[in-house]
Amino acid sequence: MTVSGTSTGESAADSGAAGENEGDAGGPRSWAGAWDALLASAPARRRGRVLQSALREAVRSGRLAAGTRLPSSRELAADLGVSRGLVTDAYEQLTAEGYLRSGRGSGTWVGDAVRAAARKTRDRAPRTPGARADFVPGTPDLALFPRAAWGATHRAVLARLPHRALGYPDPRGLPELRTALAALLTRRRGVVADPERLLVCSGVAQAMTLLGFALHGHGVRSVGLEDPGSPENSAVLGAAGLRPVLLPLDSQGLVPGAAARSGVRVVVATPAHQYPSGIAYSAARRTELLDWARSVDGFVLEDDYDGDFRYDRAPVGALQGLDPERVAYMGSVSKSMAPGLRIGWLLAPEELTEQLVERKRTMDLGNPVLEQALLADFVQQGGYDRHLRRCRAAYQRRRDTLTAALDEHFPGTEVSGIAAGLHIIALLPESYGPEVRFLARAAAAGVALRPLAYHGTARPDDGRVRLVMGYAHQSPSDITRGVGLLARAVGRG
Repeated sequence: MTVSGTSTGESAADSGAAGENEGDAGGPRSWAGAWDALLASAPARRRGRVLQSALREAVRSGRLAAGTRLPSSRELAADLGVSRGLVTDAYEQLTAEGYLRSGRGSGTWVGDAVRAAARKTRDRAPRTPGARADFVPGTPDLALFPRAAWGATHRAVLARLPHRALGYPDPRGLPELRTALAALLTRRRGVVADPERLLVCSGVAQAMTLLGFALHGHGVRSVGLEDPGSPENSAVLGAAGLRPVLLPLDSQGLVPGAAARSGVRVVVATPAHQYPSGIAYSAARRTELLDWARSVDGFVLEDDYDGDFRYDRAPVGALQGLDPERVAYMGSVSKSMAPGLRIGWLLAPEELTEQLVERKRTMDLGNPVLEQALLADFVQQGGYDRHLRRCRAAYQRRRDTLTAALDEHFPGTEVSGIAAGLHIIALLPESYGPEVRFLARAAAAGVALRPLAYHGTARPDDGRVRLVMGYAHQSPSDITRGVGLLARAVGRG
């Protein structure tokens, strides 16, 4: 791979200056081999996402320094053995995100803003600092955290907690919390919850990691993931030695037969409120999924990430309640209270429970006792239910504000997935495309957005803008202002 010292137009490979930076320690040749290996192991339909991830990481880590000129799309495609269109899409997407910059006839370069931010801080938290408007999904309103009630509970619990309770805890979790959570989940989510089989963990990410290791010990080597779905699942389960296999969705859930054709015995699913599409799996599709799991002696890993927030529909119970020996149920307080608490739970089939407990013990010796005691008391005294009611009312108002603002500034926008959760899907009219140009203009104006394409492999060729827009973490006035700013940025306000 080469980096041109002249203009990186598509004829740069013939310019005679193509090898100027080949020997630089931070130049592309120092990491091209890693890209080759990475793309060679990736399924054909995932190579675009893999290439984008590799480019992002190269910029973040400094292997691609700010100001580095990248190869032309033709050169990079030839070096990696992929289509030029795949590289062009990657360059355009990362330019929209601010990692790269480009100009007509001047080539593609590593941007300054991302590297400058990386030099200032090593904070790896998933945030969008500096955005004038932030519609990236995944975060509740942290200002709604019940500080006064939590502080009062903290003092009360600390005063009565016996000294012996501050020793090494049961790796499954504090008995009081497991009992309180079992009752809460049975009442609110319809799960079959035995406190003896409930494991307290540090959020769904750790629950999925524990399951990944346990399943690997049972001979499982691959796992099916919803497409579209959460990109984090591939990384989390991959770290446990499981190969991700993407499975398509339709309007009712996972496409029938997709899991069977793939050969996997385990799938991760979000049946109550699919992420990010917002659909609830139909009753028929739930039955089909469980029938499949039984037929292959497999499991469904159910991520109930925001099941407590619904607005315009009847409650949708957890899949685990239909077959607790085929479904491992995961949840947390990350969306309902605050992700920084790092408290979640896992209800697993009996045959996996002992391995999970032992892996949890060797991983971290259990979660902090005081925080567990606090949450147990908060749940038992009704504070958790009161907090959820307050949040649900606030989030419904914000959802309505967002849909109204889109209707005003982007007339003709189709919204879906709005009956529950903390985000919506917005499909803008054709006149707002193409999506890459729209995202680039939004980024230049300081509007943080996440396209639907970020979450899956589907790339419709209609050029329309498809957005996953989070609203819970913003006030109604900020939502209205942000949509107006977006409209002006794309020339429609």
